[in-house]
Amino acid sequence: MNLQTQISFRKADKQIDYASELMLLGSCFSEHIGAKLDYFKFRTLQNPFGIFFHPLAIENLITRAIQKRGYTPEDLFYHNERWHCFDAHSNTSNVSNEKVLEGLNGQLRKTEQLLSKASHIIITLGTGWTYQKRETGVTVANCHKIPQKEFKKQLLTVDEITASLQRAIQQIRTVNKNAQLVFTISPVRHLKDGFVENQRSKAHLIAAVHDIVNAYADEEKSRVAYFESYELMMDELRDYRFYKADMIHPNTLAIDYIWEKFSEVWVSDDAQVTMKLVEEIQRGLEHRPFNPNSEQHQKFLESLKEKISYIKKEHPAMTF
Repeated sequence: MNLQTQISFRKADKQIDYASELMLLGSCFSEHIGAKLDYFKFRTLQNPFGIFFHPLAIENLITRAIQKRGYTPEDLFYHNERWHCFDAHSNTSNVSNEKVLEGLNGQLRKTEQLLSKASHIIITLGTGWTYQKRETGVTVANCHKIPQKEFKKQLLTVDEITASLQRAIQQIRTVNKNAQLVFTISPVRHLKDGFVENQRSKAHLIAAVHDIVNAYADEEKSRVAYFESYELMMDELRDYRFYKADMIHPNTLAIDYIWEKFSEVWVSDDAQVTMKLVEEIQRGLEHRPFNPNSEQHQKFLESLKEKISYIKKEHPAMTF
């Protein structure tokens, strides 16, 4: 008896291995996948400006980084005793405007450097809803708890999202023609927008991403792909037991399940062998002995050192 419908996958043409350099941009779900990649010691840079939810924010970061348009004091504003930038998440904010600028411009340089050499760029879109500052008409990445009356809320059309993603891809290709782009839609439910509004938003994102994927499908070596994280959550995991207590975010079990599917599709077989060795080491490092001075524990530590030494011979860039 089959009690679950399952999505069929095929292995990606350009898979991730331990020589890959990865950039992850987008919603908090991209951070979950990024955390998995970090745990297994892949080379990654994720969300240098913090979490982004809508495509215009991602496009803006990519464009500014590639065009090397740094931030100045005029790009900041003061609110609730801290300096902020509308282009970045609140985790970049600070009581010192100099530190904010230093952080933003430093991360902008890192973004430009990695975009130019990344093997894979994974972009997770969370919502099609955007907020425009009424005073300037500028679309912001984060409202920084400024009263909502100062913003105009707007749902991007499918065409607007498609155009934004197209511009981002074109910018990337000016510095890196070989990067593999992987788009995915976050399964996180944006219920603050409303139930119907969340579904409209996800539908616009899905339609736009597939327009983009189809537009590049005829390339000799297509470098634009889609991974079905949203569909996995909505179909294979269609039960509230796979959500956290807030009934909005996928829980650990769901994240592990989606990661397992992602790694089957996108991570090479050789890399998966190395991942098992990395996991053995990580679990060993997390081990807390009852008696740290015991002979048994000392042997365990020696064995762990040997495993780390062995894997570092193959992958010198790894650090534990």
